[in-house]
Amino acid sequence: MSNSHQLHPYTSIGEINHVHILSEHVGALIHHEEYSDVTFLVEKKRFAAHRVILAARCQYFRALLYGGMRESHSHAEIPLEDTPAEAFTMLLKYIYTGQVTLSNEKEEILLDFLSLAHKYGFPELEDATSEYLCTILSIANVCMVYDVASLYSLYKLSNTCCLYMDRNAKAVLSSEGFLGLSKAALLNVVCRDSFAAAEKDIFLALMNWCKQNPDERHGEIMKAVRLPLMTLTELLNVVRPAAMVSADTILDAIKIRSESRDMELNYRGMLIPDENIAAMKYGAQVIGGELKAALLDGDTQNYDLDHGFSRHPIDEDCRSGIEVKLGHASILNHIRMLLWDRDSRSYSYYIEVSMDELDWIRVIDHSNYLCRSWQNLFFSPRVCRYIRIVGTHNTVNKVFHLVSFECMFTNKPFSLDSGLLVPTENMATVGASATVTEGVSRTRNALLNGDTKNYDWDSGYTCHQLGSGAIVVQLAQPFMIGSMRLLLWDCDDRSYSFYIEVSNNQQQWRMVADRTKVTCRSWQTIIFEQQPVVFIRIVGTYNTANEVFHCVHFECPAQRNTHQEPSEDATGTSDAAEHRSGQGLASGTQTQSVTNIRSRPQFSR
Repeated sequence: MSNSHQLHPYTSIGEINHVHILSEHVGALIHHEEYSDVTFLVEKKRFAAHRVILAARCQYFRALLYGGMRESHSHAEIPLEDTPAEAFTMLLKYIYTGQVTLSNEKEEILLDFLSLAHKYGFPELEDATSEYLCTILSIANVCMVYDVASLYSLYKLSNTCCLYMDRNAKAVLSSEGFLGLSKAALLNVVCRDSFAAAEKDIFLALMNWCKQNPDERHGEIMKAVRLPLMTLTELLNVVRPAAMVSADTILDAIKIRSESRDMELNYRGMLIPDENIAAMKYGAQVIGGELKAALLDGDTQNYDLDHGFSRHPIDEDCRSGIEVKLGHASILNHIRMLLWDRDSRSYSYYIEVSMDELDWIRVIDHSNYLCRSWQNLFFSPRVCRYIRIVGTHNTVNKVFHLVSFECMFTNKPFSLDSGLLVPTENMATVGASATVTEGVSRTRNALLNGDTKNYDWDSGYTCHQLGSGAIVVQLAQPFMIGSMRLLLWDCDDRSYSFYIEVSNNQQQWRMVADRTKVTCRSWQTIIFEQQPVVFIRIVGTYNTANEVFHCVHFECPAQRNTHQEPSEDATGTSDAAEHRSGQGLASGTQTQSVTNIRSRPQFSR
């Protein structure tokens, strides 16, 4: 039988939702004297209101109207100082209805409205208004918005304003809003390294601000100008006649400019967070090396022995290189690049940055390490215009090959020790470009695929014959490592002994774990003194079941929260195999065909 009753659009079965009706009825009370019991005087205008509604919506009004003061008396008339009437009208509408329209209001009214939201304690309204202001920033209003955002510590709005001003620095300096900045906001803007206008333009803009604000201490303002960045002609013909700084200060700037290395000067640079600026759309170009066109094209898939990379010959003095010129001097702390990796070769290299191609600062030095595939590099922030990547070694020939290059400034937190990244995530993964270079497995890199559940008699592990060979993992680049974890094959009650060594070049090895005299089962956590690591060699020395060492999973640094790790006793044994009881064959002596990275033997389980 059909239902003849149509449900109201705001009604569902078992629930009535008439919030819109409530909002309309309460909102209709705005400015009506009927039932009102308090009146606010704002800029000589009277606003009738209802104290119970105000108190229910706002802690400020609750204390004001019910706090025992004169304002708590019935039908009180309360003056509100420093409160704009238009903004207060918007606030009352929000209080009564929970709604307000921002898009039709001028910026000045919106900033007054934001001030009232802050003053009267409406954090959600403050956030929503800030979000809207972020979308309507312009040269004409950004300084005004930034001033208010700084005053009320609205960090997201402040940061958005700063990013906007950084990208439009020259236009901001010429705007009327710049002259209206408060002293604190002014200094916050021009003292930032990322406010990358010409120093001459900054000097002239600050001089105009000082004329507009004669009561401020101009010497403190002029300290924000980085005089050593200006040319001798600018210092003598622009700064000196203005008489805003002393002659000794100008002479000091000339001395610093003439005696300092170029990279030691306190340069300004563009800041575009978390975006690759080594791109043609930002004016970047490859100016050194061979086959320049391939490096910045963004293609990281289509390359082989013949195309898709840039290169340079590896000289005896290691002075040749691949050089990238950025479109603008920029602040950088992060580089990603792809070394040619269609075979097992490795490279060594270093990276330098410069402002003038004469003075170079080395920010990455991997000349004593063997690296492969994707390089994820971090360093202290630097302002630079030129970047040079110099290959120093190739394990196959005398050519350095680079497939892709990206550079940027990242806000992602990172930790460095002796210039190397101290990772918190597992770097021994295929996704991080690690690889197993020695060992036997049915599936290549099974040791690094993160699967700690799906293994049995036949698959899911990597192994080597006791007394010969080893399991060797190569990380993509050197990391500062102080821990590792591995899962030994534990589908029955067998136990193992082993030791682990690490190296940077596969020539000098350092032992970090010696468990040759310990009975070990299942999960093993290794803790050692933090040190540079590229290669990890795991060598089994004993198996209670046969002459093969089996490892299911490896990670470094150890990820303690990734897997459910069974408790270990003093001998390193555990009962991790219980969850697989009955799995596999009763006998552990079956012969399986497996894939060896170096050969293809058959090992007994």
